Amino acid sequence: MAERIGFGVDVHAFADGRKLILGGVNVPHVRGLDGHSDADVLAHAVADAILGAARLGDIGKLFPDTDPAYKDADSLKLLSAAAAAVRDAGWRIVDIDSVIACQSPKLSPHREQMRANLAHALGISVDNVGVKATTTERLGFEGREEGITAYAVCLLDR
Repeated sequence: MAERIGFGVDVHAFADGRKLILGGVNVPHVRGLDGHSDADVLAHAVADAILGAARLGDIGKLFPDTDPAYKDADSLKLLSAAAAAVRDAGWRIVDIDSVIACQSPKLSPHREQMRANLAHALGISVDNVGVKATTTERLGFEGREEGITAYAVCLLDR
């Protein structure tokens, strides 16, 4: 098969006393996300999409949360390592599209920097990385501002 599509999703709850990191951007907010690494749900969803498409498992397989080496790790560095594993397996990352679901904060002022950060970590052009944000109209845990979900799809080719 010359092309593959991958899908990734990640969810983290809000936590007091942490920075909110999304797509490698420190987004000003009253709370950050709980997680073993920096809890960057967007970078994690993208990593799962590319790893899944290459049939290399998921981010937890490569960087288990039981390993203290990844405590508070920079998720863009983890994404870069995942991208290298995908390339080593003979795949090229062609395109990424993603959606962040959260009620707050507003993410549009940070979208272009997120795109640039993800593109750099993946080793692809920023033109090949999409980042969108949506509220859930106050429905579900995102709407109640309990956490954030990120979704990502990717296209790989040989």
